[in-house]
Amino acid sequence: MAEWEPVIGLEVHVHLKTRTKMFCRCALEYGAAENTRTCPICLAHPGALPIPNGKAIELTILLGLALDCEIADHAVFARKNYFYPDLPKGYQISQYEQPLCGPGRLVIPTADGDETVGITRAHLEEDAAKTVHAGGATGRSVGADYSLVDFNRGGTPLLEIVTEPDIRSADEADRFIRLLRQTIVELGISDAEMEKGTLRADVNVSVRARGEEGYRPRWEIKNMNSFTFIRRAIDAAIRQQTAAHEAGETVVQSTYDYDADTDTLTVHRSKEEADDYRYFPEPDLVPVEPPAELVERLRAALPELPGARIARIGAEIGHAPAEELVMTGNEWKAAALVEHGVAWAIAAAVAMNEPDFLPENAAPLAEVVKQRDAITRDAYTDAFAAATSRAISADEFLSQTAVSDESELDPIVDAVLAANPDQVATYRGGKEGVLGFLVGQVMKETQGKADPKVVNRLLREKLQA
Repeated sequence: MAEWEPVIGLEVHVHLKTRTKMFCRCALEYGAAENTRTCPICLAHPGALPIPNGKAIELTILLGLALDCEIADHAVFARKNYFYPDLPKGYQISQYEQPLCGPGRLVIPTADGDETVGITRAHLEEDAAKTVHAGGATGRSVGADYSLVDFNRGGTPLLEIVTEPDIRSADEADRFIRLLRQTIVELGISDAEMEKGTLRADVNVSVRARGEEGYRPRWEIKNMNSFTFIRRAIDAAIRQQTAAHEAGETVVQSTYDYDADTDTLTVHRSKEEADDYRYFPEPDLVPVEPPAELVERLRAALPELPGARIARIGAEIGHAPAEELVMTGNEWKAAALVEHGVAWAIAAAVAMNEPDFLPENAAPLAEVVKQRDAITRDAYTDAFAAATSRAISADEFLSQTAVSDESELDPIVDAVLAANPDQVATYRGGKEGVLGFLVGQVMKETQGKADPKVVNRLLREKLQA
């Protein structure tokens, strides 16, 4: 039996954070009443002519630089022809052969070393309108009673990032799209919120025998807007295609829908190719020729990107916690504490478990963290709670010292052990996890003032006696 290798490529679509649409001055507003953000240009009335959004062009170049792309000296908008109710012109203004951003790459740090996913292109286009399928049970066109079109979304600046077929598993696809999203958000290019549809992905999947050259027919899974569903859809495609190849069936290149309830893919239509879209240069728009000064200004504005920070912080605390810290947006809290003398590993743990605090409170909180074993649990908790809304000083919490005198704690520990014979027996039977319960009882008796380290040690000594 052949060993099968998945081959995966992604097409990630991102709504750009601009005030107006791509080729007209209609305002962009998520959640606005249907068909209230439209004009003759985005509705394709005869004689209405497009004018490109300069901010959208800048944001596209900025992401291209972050993805190490070649920035075109001469980019061309093209007409991508297809007919669908949500496309009033009967074509989409997009880019294809001469995009703004050419070949590039995204380097993804992992615990086992870097993974590199090639970027074919990052190009700028306009989004289609939104079709809402009403009635029926599925919310899809198949089985719907009727469909309505909301043209508010039509013409929204849309950045499409197309990868090379370099991805080999659902896990790799997940890491790529999460890191790409974090990069996009940090650069202010888009909110990239999947639940709002401002980031969505088409996933291309095929399988081939390991070691085989070339590619077999692929399936494109359209408009995925959930990290979880992207992973599950990829695994389903791999599973179904592998079974088809092993059964000697022909796999046809098609577009598929993913059904999360049954965890299966069903064919939607045959897959279009570039020839089907009849691309040709948009005659109503001149080519885009970004000035070198603009490109260099944007390049100079690039901050340290999340992938590089994960690698840098990972050298201090390990890859997994560094990745979690950066990807959850909690990194700034850890960095603020580190700046005031807290070790990275401790700062990372604090940042992941404590609420956001006012930046000016980083210094006093750092002192509280460094002396956390010497103060009461309530003092430590209260410090972080207060730091969310007002300026604090370290002294108001450091004065609340923890009880570490063994002679004072000894009788309390004895009383807790005497009151919990079942837990004592459980611990002595080999289940040491019950120790946490006993520590909690001592802390309760001391109103949170006991030093947890001393309590842990006293309990262990007495339980092992």
